[in-house]
Amino acid sequence: MRRPGVSRIGLRLLAFNVLLVFLPVAGLLALDVFEEHFLAAQERAMVQQGRLLAAALAERGPIDPADAQAILVRLDRRVTARLRVVDPKGTLLADSSRLGPRRESRDARPAGEDPRDRWLYRLVSGAFRLTGPARGGAEDAPVEEFYAAPGPLRGPEIQAALAGRYGAATRVSPGQRSLTLYSAIPVPSDGGVVGAVLVSQSTWRLLQDLYDVRLAILQVFLASMAVAAVLSLLASTTIARPLGRLRGEAAALLDRRGRLRGRFGGSSRRDEIGELARALAELSRRLEERSGFMESFAAEVSHAFKNPLAGIRSAVELLETTPDAARRARYRALVERDVARLERLLSTLREIARIDAELEDEAREAVPLGELLAGILEAFRLRFGPRLGFVLAGGGEPARVDASPARLAEAFENLVDNAAGFAPPGSEVRVDLRREGDEAVVTVRDQGPGIPEEHLERIFERFFSWRPEADQEEGPLAHMGLGLAISRAIVEGYGGSLRARNEPPGGACFEVRLPCAR
Repeated sequence: MRRPGVSRIGLRLLAFNVLLVFLPVAGLLALDVFEEHFLAAQERAMVQQGRLLAAALAERGPIDPADAQAILVRLDRRVTARLRVVDPKGTLLADSSRLGPRRESRDARPAGEDPRDRWLYRLVSGAFRLTGPARGGAEDAPVEEFYAAPGPLRGPEIQAALAGRYGAATRVSPGQRSLTLYSAIPVPSDGGVVGAVLVSQSTWRLLQDLYDVRLAILQVFLASMAVAAVLSLLASTTIARPLGRLRGEAAALLDRRGRLRGRFGGSSRRDEIGELARALAELSRRLEERSGFMESFAAEVSHAFKNPLAGIRSAVELLETTPDAARRARYRALVERDVARLERLLSTLREIARIDAELEDEAREAVPLGELLAGILEAFRLRFGPRLGFVLAGGGEPARVDASPARLAEAFENLVDNAAGFAPPGSEVRVDLRREGDEAVVTVRDQGPGIPEEHLERIFERFFSWRPEADQEEGPLAHMGLGLAISRAIVEGYGGSLRARNEPPGGACFEVRLPCAR
């Protein structure tokens, strides 16, 4: 038996909920791919701006600083990238940053509002590696090393552009936790290169938007974790705890000797666990009834054996000490009677045990009750002759019962035999058969003294027998109070019922109800 501890079901539910929570984390990690695409798109936009400016300058031959400055002025600071024009020696001729601050986009945020400064972002940024460089291979060298004023611009991308090739570089932005993209485009004229256009732009705004998305995903992730924990706790309370209670009740159901000492308490829940608890409660109730039946049966058998055995013992003792031959014969007759009674008792007990063990496994068929009852009554007519009459009413009723013919005949034979035992000479035993809906109803009536009201249920108990004093039968065939008990066991084994009542004119009536075969 597992010791009480952490609920395994609760842990599994938590693991399942946490697994679902990690779906937003997958989206969080996928943002790195989108970041690469956004940076590539920003670089393409920068290159397009640089090419347009280079094309405008190429129409004028050698670059005139005034013309370059005029073109940048006409742009009216509409571009967000920084545009610079250099001559073949790298000398700066025009710079858009000297025209004043660039127009900010509508979604630009005030300086200092960086999502990475929030505690939540800093808490989990190390786990998800969100604060690393936006692009691998970024140069850590200071920008001033290549673009120190007032000297010429000596960046590798400028050198590539002055050589007639496209140049690009990515560097860490000074004073920011972002990168700056550099793109250099040559300005061709008359088959040569008369200068270059350098376009540079920080990724700060782009990364700020990505950081906002990441922070929102982190918030959703933590909220989902909290909800998953709460749901797992609720599930553990509503599932694991009731199952643990059922486990505890099952462990306490039996004592060390294997005897029932309690039952399941059941549940009022309307889910599967409630159904399981109620099924276990019903099972324990039936086991308790079965255990009580076995204990009472053993006590009743012991009591039933006690009187015959005591009579045999007394008769044997007197037989040894009595010289009178007549008395010795009488004692021997007593011994023989009690031995016969014990044999009959054992035979009947074996029959009860066989009914209890084999009733469910016996082969069944659709038994026509009319034919079965007609055969039983014919046998009783031959047995009793003209002393009693046996009448069958409704024998042609089309009622069939799914049962074993021999076992069902035994049940009705006991009822008819009981009625014949109480019926006065010259009277009749009447058997009626009718069908009510899906049930076949058989009544067995006699014209005897009836049954005392206090014994209407007790007559079905094992070893209980009631008869008027004038009708007490002696000898080895004396009634032992098992016939009606056997009949009720058979009828109830087939899903029916057996009840007794008194008829107003006089006499007892036994009513059998059995489900009809389909």
